[in-house]
Amino acid sequence: MLMQLCEMDMATLQLTDGASELPYIHGFSAAEQARLVRQARFSESVVYRDIDFSGVGQLLEVGCGVGAQTEILLRRYPDLEVTGVDFSQRQLAVARQRLQGSPWQDRARLLHMDAEDLDFQPASFDAAFLCWVLEHVLSPERVLAEVRRVLKPGARLYATEAMNASFFLSPYSSHLQQYWLAFNDHQLAVGGDPFVGAKLGNMLLRLGFRHVETQVKTWHLDSRDPHRRQQVLDYWTELLLSAADQLIEAGRVDAALVAAMTRELRQLRSNPELVFFYSFLQATAVV
Repeated sequence: MLMQLCEMDMATLQLTDGASELPYIHGFSAAEQARLVRQARFSESVVYRDIDFSGVGQLLEVGCGVGAQTEILLRRYPDLEVTGVDFSQRQLAVARQRLQGSPWQDRARLLHMDAEDLDFQPASFDAAFLCWVLEHVLSPERVLAEVRRVLKPGARLYATEAMNASFFLSPYSSHLQQYWLAFNDHQLAVGGDPFVGAKLGNMLLRLGFRHVETQVKTWHLDSRDPHRRQQVLDYWTELLLSAADQLIEAGRVDAALVAAMTRELRQLRSNPELVFFYSFLQATAVV
């Protein structure tokens, strides 16, 4: 799940803030909100490598969360006007604070909204962007249907999503794998889908999108690039541990397993033969 990687803003939550909010596997702490920003910047070069919003005016960002991707979109594409929507008031408050006083604050509006029931007229936007969002919602296809409804004819959508079955580390680490299985089982149990990336093509076709394309993007690091390999492992260690409290509270893991996994990650960090592998999916389609 490198990236649950995702924004990941990973917070297009579909119930109300507070006690009835759909559990977000990473939580809503200030530390997690800061991690989302680091995550977005860390993965920026890979996520945006094949995205082209040149000539786009009005962009819809679904699941803007703390504004980490919003900030990148506004910086990379100076002609964009971004409307970001999210169902978490807590994340939106952080996003508004992040953009306040920035050079691009006048090109962004952030709205509290349910992604399954977007409060926009049909054909309102020139393009749409989703990143590490659909793995966290109850009905990814319903969200995509709403996005299609509010896009103009000919508008393009980009969706970047997790495919957690691809995660692999060598040497094999049993406690890490046990924790990872619990991580994905918990996400499925609370209504998310850590494997949604592989399903994007079918969903977009069913919904009537045209020119549907998917691209597998991969982190494969070994001894040929030890510095980048170390960066990716550090990033992943932070991501894995960000869910520990939620998994312990849900009874999926215990503190002993978290400690054992942490020791294994520390050992992997010093192993010159470490191999890291993770793939995620990026889909693009046209209305």
